[in-house]
Amino acid sequence: MKATITFFPVDNGDMTLIKLSDKTTILADINLRESAEDEEHPAYDAVKGLRDNLEKDEQGRPYVDAFLLSHPDQDHCRGLQKHFHLGPLSDYDLDPLEGEKLKIVMREIWSSPMIFRRANKEDNPLCDDAKAFNSEARRRVKCFRNKGNLEAGDRILIIGEDKDRKTQGLEPILVEVDDSFITINGETRDDISIRVLGPFQVQEDVEEEERLEKNHSSVILQYSFAEGGLDDACLFLSGGDAGVYIWEKMWEKKKNKTSDIEYDLLLAPHHCSWHSISQDSWSKDENPQVSKDAKAALSQAHEGALIISSSKRIRNDKNDPPCWGAKKEYLSITQKVDGEFHCTGEYPNKEAPEPLVFKITKEGPQLPAEKSVAVTGAAVTSGSTREPRYHG
Repeated sequence: MKATITFFPVDNGDMTLIKLSDKTTILADINLRESAEDEEHPAYDAVKGLRDNLEKDEQGRPYVDAFLLSHPDQDHCRGLQKHFHLGPLSDYDLDPLEGEKLKIVMREIWSSPMIFRRANKEDNPLCDDAKAFNSEARRRVKCFRNKGNLEAGDRILIIGEDKDRKTQGLEPILVEVDDSFITINGETRDDISIRVLGPFQVQEDVEEEERLEKNHSSVILQYSFAEGGLDDACLFLSGGDAGVYIWEKMWEKKKNKTSDIEYDLLLAPHHCSWHSISQDSWSKDENPQVSKDAKAALSQAHEGALIISSSKRIRNDKNDPPCWGAKKEYLSITQKVDGEFHCTGEYPNKEAPEPLVFKITKEGPQLPAEKSVAVTGAAVTSGSTREPRYHG
C-alpha cells in the first residue's frame, strides 16, 4: 500500500488526512459541518468520508494516530466535541445513544501553545471546539508532567516553544521551530520526516509580535515522504491560515536555505486568500499589489508541483477567501514548473465535489488519471502528467 494524502471538500475550511503505508494516520484540522447532513442543502458528507478512511482498534473504536490543529479558528476544528473523544480513554463511551456513533480517538495530538496565545480573543473569541481542544492539550500536558511516558490517548506533541519558559520541563514532547521529528504516536518512522517551520517564537519587539498575532499565526509544517528509495520522494508544505507578514518573515529567514520551504504539494494558505500574499485588500484597493517576499516563500515549487485550494469554488469576483487574484498568482507558480492547481470545491466538478486523494510515489504525488481534471498554467487537462524529478 502506498502512502496517501487526502484533501476533503469542506467548504472554506481544512481537513487533510495523511495515511502512511502501514495505515498510520495523521489528521490535520477538521471542518465537519452540520450542512453535510442536511438533505435540503446537500454537501459532501465529510463525517462519513473521514470515518470510512479510519481504522478501528480491538474494541471497535475508530481512531487517528495523530491529530494536528494548525490554529484555533472554527473552520479548522468544527465538530471536534461532537465527533472526537476528549478526556482519558477510561472515560470512553462504548455504548452511545441511539443514532450516535462511537467517537474518534485521538491517540496523539499535536498542539502549539503559541497559536492560542496569539488568537485574537476580543475580535474573534475562541469557539467552543477550540476551547475544548485547548483543555484537552492542557490535560495531556498535565499527564506528562505527572507520569512521564504516556500511553495512546494521553500523548501530546508540543509544536514550538512557549513564551516565558512555560514549556520548560516538556523537552521530551517538544519540537522547536526549525527542528524535525520522525516519531508518531510513540513509533519511530523511517518513511516520513516532519519539519516544524512555524509558528515563530514570541518576539521581543512588541509591534512585530502584534503583526504576527494579526496574521493568523499557524503551525507550518513541511512533510517529507520516503518512497522508492528516495527520502524526499514528496515534500508537502502546509501552513494553516498564515498571513502575508508570516510568509514575508519566512522568506527573510529561509531565502538562503530554500530546501526547508520547497514542495511537491502545497496547501494554499487560508483557503487561497489574497491576505496570504498581499498587504493590500483585494476587494477595497483599486490596484492591490502582491508581496514579492511572501510570494517568493510560496514559490519554492519542484517541477510538476501541485497547489491545492481547500475552499469553495473560486469565482472571478471580490470574494476573499477564496480569492480569484490569489488563484491567478498560484497559477503563475504552477505554470513555471509545469504543475497543476486544484480546488477542493471544484473537484472533479463543482456540482458534486469529492476528496482529492494523492498517492505518494517516487515520482511525487499522483492523482488517479481517470478522475484528474487539473488547471495548469492556462489550460485544462485530464490526467496527471508529472514526470520524475531529479533527486540529488
